[in-house]
Amino acid sequence: MNAPDCRCGYVALIGRPNVGKSTLLNRLLGQKISITSKRPQTTRHRILGIKTTDTAQFVYVDTPGMHSYEGRAMNRHMNREAARTLQEVDVVVFMVEGLRWTEDDELVLKELSSVGCPVVLVVNKVDLITDKQLLLPGLQELSSRGVFEQIIPLSAVNGRNVAELETVVESLLPVSVPFFPEDQVTDRSERFLVAERVREKLFRKLGRELPYGITVEIESFRRERNIIHIHALIWVERQSQKSIVIGKQGRVLKEVGQEARGEIEQLLGSRVNLKLWVKVKEGWADDERALRSLGYVED
Repeated sequence: MNAPDCRCGYVALIGRPNVGKSTLLNRLLGQKISITSKRPQTTRHRILGIKTTDTAQFVYVDTPGMHSYEGRAMNRHMNREAARTLQEVDVVVFMVEGLRWTEDDELVLKELSSVGCPVVLVVNKVDLITDKQLLLPGLQELSSRGVFEQIIPLSAVNGRNVAELETVVESLLPVSVPFFPEDQVTDRSERFLVAERVREKLFRKLGRELPYGITVEIESFRRERNIIHIHALIWVERQSQKSIVIGKQGRVLKEVGQEARGEIEQLLGSRVNLKLWVKVKEGWADDERALRSLGYVED
């Protein structure tokens, strides 16, 4: 990246829960950084995904989905993270799901009213719209809801129009030297990425059985010769939830560990010895002090 007119900037991926922000980030980067699942509010942290080309460096910011419910400390934390991001970026990519417009989409649009940077509206999951005749009038209706640089229908899952989005975003980035080394792809540590892989497998394995009041903390991470030893704590809010996560005769916990270990070994490029434990911390998701101790809230 040596061009004198190279561009670099921060790009927020914003939207309500479960519209495909993390899937889009992974597609843009060509590798998995953010975990995904069919459950809303899978993403709980801001995560940087960095992509460097010959002419630009994109610093994508994957954010928790903005939502109207703020009944618990965790919900308030996720909304604060997303709102704070809007004030710190050069371009906003506002994602919606197909032609569906909800109360939470309206909430995001209201937050965007105070943003001073360009906003690109991305209509994701267009591959799921069976009647394609609805697409054009649907896009026209969406365009009337705000002032957008462009509206781009795409599919983050199959990659349709993702390259077009990147071209548009690059044109909106300021001319600048790169912020990060060319080979860096995220700001998150290996410990964080490992914890997220375990949490993803829990979400996917247990589906609706799994309570939102669950998180993963890496207790130890030790390299020893040609193997990495990782001890991870799975925190739940109630004793009954602990039984669900462990499963009958430990079956669920064993399967989660096996599936997570495979991805973690690929991520780290090393053999991994992964040990999982489940502990109860009552009400942690509604406790600001607990959120801080678990790394959700920065001092």
